[in-house]
Amino acid sequence: MAALAYTLAIVFAVILLAVLAVSFYFYRIAIARTDKSFLARNRDLLTEEPSLVTEALDWLDTQPLEQVTIRSDDGLQLQAYYLAAPAASSPTAILVHGYSGHARQNAAFARFYHEQLGFHVLMPDNRGHGASEGPVIGFGWLDRKDQLRWIDYVLQRSGPQTEVLLHGISMGGATVLMTSGEALPPQVKAVISDCAYTSVRDQLAYQLKRMYHLPSFPFLSSTSLLTKLLAGYSFREASAVNQVRHAKVPILFIHGTGDTFVPFAMVHALYENCASEKELYIVPGAGHGMAYRTDTDGYRQAMEQFIGKHMTPSPEQALQ
Repeated sequence: MAALAYTLAIVFAVILLAVLAVSFYFYRIAIARTDKSFLARNRDLLTEEPSLVTEALDWLDTQPLEQVTIRSDDGLQLQAYYLAAPAASSPTAILVHGYSGHARQNAAFARFYHEQLGFHVLMPDNRGHGASEGPVIGFGWLDRKDQLRWIDYVLQRSGPQTEVLLHGISMGGATVLMTSGEALPPQVKAVISDCAYTSVRDQLAYQLKRMYHLPSFPFLSSTSLLTKLLAGYSFREASAVNQVRHAKVPILFIHGTGDTFVPFAMVHALYENCASEKELYIVPGAGHGMAYRTDTDGYRQAMEQFIGKHMTPSPEQALQ
């Protein structure tokens, strides 16, 4: 009997150590600020045409970008690029990039907001990305508080009469949705979320099965506990679905039916749970983060109609 108990204890310890080792591995590749080049091999992530990306970045390089910084609630220095509109009284679009990305990847949207809509544009590097500090990736949950700081920055810069729009892609889309559930100043008039996930738990459970062919239990729970201890948040609490249930600002949800990285079905869960005024724009066949490139004209029209309902036209728009 004692021998059986000893054997079971050894088996249990081996299993526990294995789960712990796997949890540290997944924490390192998903949460810690480490190289994410493995994503380049992911079959669910289509890349944009290099010429299209280059054209937008070339345009951005000709603009009078300012590098601006703020401090997060937990003391990190966060950086963003600011592009001023011709009219000081113009509204501001805050553009939020995705996982393992950086601010300049929003160059195409920056160009549209700036040239076509006459907006000021603010493009932050999320914590743990680009030139912003941070040892971990917040998956939108830590970033939602950073967005509140960036909104404060915009209001201090442009004055209390300004209007603000939040627009995010992928993790950025989840970030702006998580931000929507916070107590926002009245100047925040609209949110646009493109290909966002419902929660960090749902997204990582999906990827754990799709990329590694592993079940959620026990690895997701153990990695979530480790993330809570080391990064300050759990996967379950980092929920865009829960946040949109408290949203008061109008939200435009966008997703492509061909998205197999953040499953298309997630947009319906987000839309159905949203408590505020809402719209849904679906792009047939678009892969992850590719809705704008797949149907540029339709995407822009959906944006302009939504913005026209909820925001005052910029001085430049009013003259058109």
